[in-house]
Amino acid sequence: MRLLLIEDDDRIAGPLTEGLGRYGFTVDHVRTGAAGLTERTAAPDLVLLDLGLPDMDGLDVCRSLRARSAVPIIMITARGEEADRIVGLELGADDYLAKPFGVRELIARIRAVTRRAGAPAFTPVGPAENPQPPQSPSSAQELGPLAVNRRTREVHLGGRPIALTPREFDLLAFLADDPGMVCSRQQIMDTVWDPHYFGPTKTLDAHVAALRRKLGDPGWITTARGVGFRLTVPGEPVASEAVG
Repeated sequence: MRLLLIEDDDRIAGPLTEGLGRYGFTVDHVRTGAAGLTERTAAPDLVLLDLGLPDMDGLDVCRSLRARSAVPIIMITARGEEADRIVGLELGADDYLAKPFGVRELIARIRAVTRRAGAPAFTPVGPAENPQPPQSPSSAQELGPLAVNRRTREVHLGGRPIALTPREFDLLAFLADDPGMVCSRQQIMDTVWDPHYFGPTKTLDAHVAALRRKLGDPGWITTARGVGFRLTVPGEPVASEAVG
């Protein structure tokens, strides 16, 4: 399936092109609206259109594309206001994806849009699942009063069940895989989220804060400033580490 990506930010376009390529997509990338409107390398099966382009508004690009073609269009943009979404959809866009987003969500939307457009179903190849934290062969891992059961995806603290979201459990299980070891923010994002996740890592801080709150003591997850996080049992000594 051939995609036309109209995106001026190479920090997004590069990883996105690579990530989609790993799932079997062919991506033609241009950096301006004008280039997108004059692209003649091949007729795309779908257009990924950023609204914040340097030469013209993405909404105008959408209007021009729709005036001459029925090609499906998915807008990808940092603009999250309802008015922008409504205008884009009214101009003919088929879907709207706000940054940040993961490549798997984008692929799901691509498949949904092409189904609605009546195009043949496209089955992605390559990595089919988001890498998950390593699975322990034992039924449960105990860290002081904390028990993490990867098989049943249950967590107990002092015998009391702790209700976690799926992402919170994955984060806790990843940190618990090597207690005391500092895991970098990038390691955590690549494993617990997606190697091709696009957007700020502030979502990681939000999940760490939620875990600390649910565990009842911020000492369970300590911050290695400028590096990442590690799981520790509150009150137990932690070996000092030098980070270069």
